[in-house]
Amino acid sequence: MTTDGSDVILQRMMSLHPKVMDLVLTRVWRLLAALDNPQDRLPPVIHIAGTNGKGSTLAMIRAGLEGAGLTTHAYTSPHLARFHERIRVAGDLISEARLSQILDECWEANAHQTITYFEITTIAAILAFSRVPADYTLLEVGLGGRLDATNVVARPAACVITPVSIDHQQYLGDTLAEIAGEKAGIIKRSTPCIVGRQEEAAMDVIEARAARLGAPLVAHGQHWHVWQERGRLVFQDETGLLDLPLPALLGQHQIDNAGMALATLRTLKAGDPDAAMTDVAWPARMQRLRTGSLVASTKAELWLDGGHNPAAGIALAQVLSQLPKRPLHLICGMLNTKDVAGYLAPLAKVADSLTAVSIPGEAATLNADQTAAAATGVGMRAGTAASVQAAISALPQDARLLICGSLYLAGNVLRENG
Repeated sequence: MTTDGSDVILQRMMSLHPKVMDLVLTRVWRLLAALDNPQDRLPPVIHIAGTNGKGSTLAMIRAGLEGAGLTTHAYTSPHLARFHERIRVAGDLISEARLSQILDECWEANAHQTITYFEITTIAAILAFSRVPADYTLLEVGLGGRLDATNVVARPAACVITPVSIDHQQYLGDTLAEIAGEKAGIIKRSTPCIVGRQEEAAMDVIEARAARLGAPLVAHGQHWHVWQERGRLVFQDETGLLDLPLPALLGQHQIDNAGMALATLRTLKAGDPDAAMTDVAWPARMQRLRTGSLVASTKAELWLDGGHNPAAGIALAQVLSQLPKRPLHLICGMLNTKDVAGYLAPLAKVADSLTAVSIPGEAATLNADQTAAAATGVGMRAGTAASVQAAISALPQDARLLICGSLYLAGNVLRENG
């Protein structure tokens, strides 16, 4: 064992595999076996896959469980400002001392063998969770599901599949059915699976796998319904109706996410539905920035969102259209693996301009000129800036400014804002 801090160990782990993504589970099973299979000693697991809404749905489930006095472990990715955000142990962010010790233990057990950064850090989270009592463990899939490093629990308490859409085609397949097949890979025999709103091609694949495994489905539009009515959220399933406050997270899409969270809590017969709505917090999801150095540098209204695919663009445009009328200017940075035009097209209908930036420190960033060109291509007035701060300084003081396009950009903003 060493006395290095977590940042040093994490940097060292980046060198263990030449690829960022390499979707197989053989390396994961090897290291888990070397650590005496901690995945078999987790508190009951709620496993969450899907394209959009995973993090928000997990956050609502966690708020509901903790609001009822239950303790939860939670694993999410990516982090925004600090790696520690990925791992909550019994409700609290993992401490630096515990994180360094767990990472070091995984490094030693791996014995310099090939493994990806995501795989070894996911195993570290599982190891940390296995050693602390809790009522539930919430695991968010990183990419796909079938071959994701989180897909190592034989019998979860429940699986959740949020809406599936086209994303990460280079890893998951070119069609919605292929991508849904990867997401549906988390379904386990006889384990209830809560399913959010899906397109028919995705739902067909999910239903077929559930049927093969005898996994009961709890599906939107069939077994539960959710809607907004007179400023309230209404949820109905086979056991009755709930009349609740709207979720603290903004947007019509959060109504559906709330429905998945409530359906999960009802399936498990656990948690406080009111707390799931009112106590939830999830940064960089239409987050209003109210304090910090960036906020202090302008009189404009400053918002932050990390959505980055076409479905997120549609949801974000809908949220923005419902805010009080004010000039809207986007500050946008994206990765070169994303459908930039697909993300920006819905936003072109609500934004007055876009200022493109490159994402600091990200090798896969789309450069600002390319993002601006994509914005122009969908009909937006677009320019570039050297940084987010430069963009804020150049934009009108009486406007609404939204920093958007990537969770990696959002993380940079949160660190810079302080």
